[in-house]
Amino acid sequence: MLEKEGSILSVREDLKVFDCTIRDGGLVNNYHFSDAFVKAHYEMCVAAGIDYMEIGKNVSPTVMSEDEYGCWNFCKEEDIRRIVGENDTNLKIATMADVGRTIKEEIPHRDDSVVDMIRVATYIHQLPEAIELIEDFHAKGYETTCNVMAISKSFDDELNQVLEQLSKTNVDIIYIADSFGSFYPEQINKLTEKYLSYAKPAGKKVGIHAHNNLTLAYANTLEAMIYGTSYLDVTVSGLGRGAGNCSMELLVGFLKNPKYKFLPILKFIEEYIAPLEKELDWGPSVPYVITGHLNEHPRPAMKARDTGDTEYVKFYNKLTEEYS
Repeated sequence: MLEKEGSILSVREDLKVFDCTIRDGGLVNNYHFSDAFVKAHYEMCVAAGIDYMEIGKNVSPTVMSEDEYGCWNFCKEEDIRRIVGENDTNLKIATMADVGRTIKEEIPHRDDSVVDMIRVATYIHQLPEAIELIEDFHAKGYETTCNVMAISKSFDDELNQVLEQLSKTNVDIIYIADSFGSFYPEQINKLTEKYLSYAKPAGKKVGIHAHNNLTLAYANTLEAMIYGTSYLDVTVSGLGRGAGNCSMELLVGFLKNPKYKFLPILKFIEEYIAPLEKELDWGPSVPYVITGHLNEHPRPAMKARDTGDTEYVKFYNKLTEEYS
């Protein structure tokens, strides 16, 4: 049985608020954020005391088209430095490497980069390639995480083997990733216990990346945090793929650590997110609830939202027939 890490009023030094707005939000608009938007977001993260900002993905331009996707899908060093300069702040900069889309030879040594951390995103069947990336990035001097996706589709023994393998690598943080937004707090509690049982003895931390299909991203993040997870992923106003993520303003409003400031977040929402909501569609809606309940990838729900499909009974019946 897990014990709570302190009380609701505790200030825990191990807690890190990890912003994914540009990276996860980029999945909504193919990373076509203006420099002004990204710069303002960076300055907000600094002012709000956020610990990490994930500025995008390390996709190789040989894999995906630079004509179709904005620069934050590729995170070239010159583009990052155009926003953050030398980043002489307490905010750490992160990027995400997708297995199969990132070419490790294109990633510079940490000494030649303003990036502090690279997060490796992988499916279970790609784990050997993910470990190869993790070890390469570690050797280059970066902090590393591993986000194992779609774990709601895995069997216990399979996930145990994955965690055992990762615990033997040089990865710093192992992430609980609720890719389909289908987990409930009770399940997150059990996953937190499982992940910590492998991570803690190996001297590693655990993180949580929640999606909001069932409007439980905030609750699941708190559940994981209360029972020992240290790295907490958020996006401003939940901006992210499909139903989005745990909202930064909710989590920062909850945490009692005075280093986190609420008003810079509200100012950014007022000036940048409110106008963006008129252009882009994200956040919980009935199609996402359906895919969340069915523990399926939100791709069909995203299509339904894009096309304005509100035939929810037909949508549900079609999915249950396809996945039965």
